[in-house]
Amino acid sequence: MPEVQEITIRDSAAQAQGLPPGEELQDIQGEKMVLNMGPSHPSTHGVLRIVLELDGEIITKAVPDVGYLHRGDEKIAENMTYTQFIPYTDRLDYLAPLANNVAYALAVEKLMGIEQQLPPRCQFIRVICCELARISAHLLGLGAFAMDVGALTVFLFTFTEREKIYNLIEALTGARFTTTYTRIGGLSRDLPPGWVDQCRRFLNEVIVNFDESEKLLTRNRIFVDRTKDVGVIPKEVAIDYGLSGPNLRGSGVEYDLRKAHPYLVYDRLKFEVPVGSVGDCYDRYLVRLEEMRQSVRLLHQCLDTLPGGPDNKGGEPINVPDGKTVLPPKEKVLTSMEELIHQFILVTQGVNAPPGEIYFGAENPKGELGFYIHSKGGGTPHRLKIRAPSFVNLSVLPAVLPGHMMSDAVSILGSLDFVMGECDR
Repeated sequence: MPEVQEITIRDSAAQAQGLPPGEELQDIQGEKMVLNMGPSHPSTHGVLRIVLELDGEIITKAVPDVGYLHRGDEKIAENMTYTQFIPYTDRLDYLAPLANNVAYALAVEKLMGIEQQLPPRCQFIRVICCELARISAHLLGLGAFAMDVGALTVFLFTFTEREKIYNLIEALTGARFTTTYTRIGGLSRDLPPGWVDQCRRFLNEVIVNFDESEKLLTRNRIFVDRTKDVGVIPKEVAIDYGLSGPNLRGSGVEYDLRKAHPYLVYDRLKFEVPVGSVGDCYDRYLVRLEEMRQSVRLLHQCLDTLPGGPDNKGGEPINVPDGKTVLPPKEKVLTSMEELIHQFILVTQGVNAPPGEIYFGAENPKGELGFYIHSKGGGTPHRLKIRAPSFVNLSVLPAVLPGHMMSDAVSILGSLDFVMGECDR
């Protein structure tokens, strides 16, 4: 048996073994073990690799290694027109493609100075898309988190409701997963007939699912033991590391871009921003659960106040009234030379954006999704950078994981609810 060796590690690891802070920890194994967690998918929620240094089963050091899904999206954007890049935003947080589309379109519209010209119906439909995407992403995050800690039934419950959202998205966009629905200056198409009633029916059903999932988890002894006081991120640490979204609010920071810097019609809608008190895995679970309820509340308000569509007499349009920004109607393209020229220029050269620099951040399910655009004029950005919330949220792992048991790493990763598509970009 190897001789007992004394080493000094983080106080948190010492506390985990019942020692007072500052006291040296006894390493009965003689040396630490380095273990690769990932990049295989189970419990890492994507191709994330974490190099763990273990003292027995206590984590003493954690180094996230990202980049296994890197696709060069930002450089691709600099070689495409603004409109051509929209499908690539679907592949960022691929659990909320509708919200990614909206955030990117709003960034380009801010650059062009037309964000105030968006018709009210377009803005309401965009909010509906964002909140449906939030519910869909949180349902999957909650189900996968529950399954990680042993609750398979919740995963089946949440996926059932998520499938209903995909049916709505398919009717709206023609696709279930990669939607490419938003356009610069508007939307690709209007709501189909009967869609509003289908959405109302879904909202009445999904609320029941929230209650059932909560009954299975909130007071479940195993779930509480796996999540309460595990992965605590103090308020100051969350702010220092630039966390955003539910991970920041779970630590007690009431910051939501929909309230702090309202966009679209969020300033006209009533909703609450749930916050946690401890900042542990359990708080982050509760915050996401309540956020879904608030999204249902927002969706009801949008459906109740949605202006009439262009097919109705005197109805609202869904695009800005500018043939140099959005594609003209097909019947006009086939009958008017001017409209044909506008379509040709838009498709081949893109919208004519002015020179300048802008940043726009939207409150996505994972946190603040931001786009920085540097334009030198024309239809292609000179530089485009993406502030991916999952990438920033993962940066806190080296500060949070040490001192926890190996099994706690699975709970902590599940509670952070990240997506590697936007982390690696």
